[in-house]
Formats: sequence, C-alpha cells, structure tokens
Amino acid sequence: MVIAIDGPAGAGKSTVARAVAARLGFTYLDTGAMYRAVGLAGGGDPEALEIAFDGDRVLLDGRDVTADIRTAGASEAASRVATDPAVRRALVRKQQAIVADGDWVAEGRDIALVVAPDAELKVFLTADPRERARRRAAELGGDVDVVLREQAMRDERDRSREASPLAPAPDAVPVDTTGLSLDQVVDQVVTLAVEAKEIET
Repeated sequence: MVIAIDGPAGAGKSTVARAVAARLGFTYLDTGAMYRAVGLAGGGDPEALEIAFDGDRVLLDGRDVTADIRTAGASEAASRVATDPAVRRALVRKQQAIVADGDWVAEGRDIALVVAPDAELKVFLTADPRERARRRAAELGGDVDVVLREQAMRDERDRSREASPLAPAPDAVPVDTTGLSLDQVVDQVVTLAVEAKEIET
C-alpha cells in the first residue's frame, strides 16, 4: 500500500508522514530530501548523483547530508531545481522505483499527482500561512515575518511552475493541520488509511 502525502512547505508533511509510517509499520520516503540533495549539489545531472536513505539519514554520494539539506539555503535551492523538468523526471523515476514494492508513506509536493498517482490513499495537508511560517521559523530558528515573506514567494513559485505545479490531486483528502496536535493529525490519516485498505480489500 502507498499513502501519498502532499502539501505546501510548513504544512507538516515530513513530521506527519514519518509518524504515520511509524504507527502503521510502513516505510517512510521523504521525496523532498531528494530535491534538497540535488539543490545542495548545485543542480546538474541528478542521474549522476547517488541519493540514498539509511534510516533517518540522507546520503549524497555516500556523504551524510542530513543536517545540510535542512538549512534555509538548501530549501531555496531545492525549490529552484524543482522547476527543472529534467531534474523532476529523473527523481520521479527514482521515486517510482522505490515505492513499487512494499508499504510506503511517501511525502512531497507532487507525490499524489505524479509520483504515485495510483496510491491507495492521497492526503493533502494544509495549514494557515502564518501557522506554517511559525513552524518553519521554530525549526530553522528564524523570524516568523521573514519566513512568512519567503514562504509566500516560494508558494507562488511552486504553484506557477510549469513542471508539476503544486496542487492537490482530485481524489486527495484535504486535512487542515492548523491548531491540531501531531497525534490528532496522525489519527486522522491512520483512520483514512484503514478505511482505504478496507475498500481495497
């Protein structure tokens, strides 16, 4: 089974997906980490890069870049390289090969539309823009208003890009995480997954 979790930056995709995977005993795939790794590498040919996961660690050509890809600079670089159709095509192929077998919780900005369009469950996480900015600022140690401005520019770039613009899949279930605890959000997604599995069987 594949659970695809989509949504904009700061909506809680990574945290929720990781927790849902742990709750269900599924494997977690952070597709955004792959774009961040390509951005960290300065773009170029993603086919020539070896991006691997070792538990929670992200390896780029054998080097542990787990912390490096979580900086604000890496985030911006990821958003830029994600507009390159060649980069997206290469990483989508890698991601589709990864989730072809087994039970996965995969998250990213186009996971439900492009990477796993046949996923048994698609969830589109949203949250109030200021709430999203507050979470990012807490994570990065930045100023909320600065993060909010950068987030607005990034959202617009992600929505308007030609290659896989940010949008919910038509059959995605929207989940607004504003004001909810992590456990409350995870409970919602797990309930949806159980229902989807019942429908599937």
